Amino acid sequence: MAHQVLNVGIISREDYMKRTIAIAKGKYKPSKSEPKIWFESLQTMAQVFSNENQELLKVIIQQKPDSIATLAKLTGKTSCHLSQTLEKMANYGIIELENQSLKPTVKATDFKVEFSIT
Repeated sequence: MAHQVLNVGIISREDYMKRTIAIAKGKYKPSKSEPKIWFESLQTMAQVFSNENQELLKVIIQQKPDSIATLAKLTGKTSCHLSQTLEKMANYGIIELENQSLKPTVKATDFKVEFSIT
C-alpha cells in the first residue's frame, strides 16, 4: 500500500463552529493543504490513535480482512468492540468500511497534525 497522508487538526469546538459558519457564509475558503479532519483536543486525537488502534490498522493493512468478523478472529477482539472502533475511525476518514460485509480498508497510513494555542 502506498503511503497516504491525512492532514488532521486540533481546534476547540467553539472555533470549529465559527470556522464552519464562516465557510458556509462564503467568508472563508479553506486551502487544500488545511486539515480535513478536526479533533477537539489532543486527548480526543490520542484516543483515536492509541497504540491499540495503531496495531489494529497494521493488522488491516497486512492481513487485509474481508469483514469485521474476520478481523475479530485475527485480533481476538469482539465484533461489537471492533465495529465501534472502526466506525469512529471511518467517521474521521482513517479507514473505509466497504460493502455489506463491512470490509475494513485503511485510507491513510501517515498523519500530519496541525494545531495552535492561539
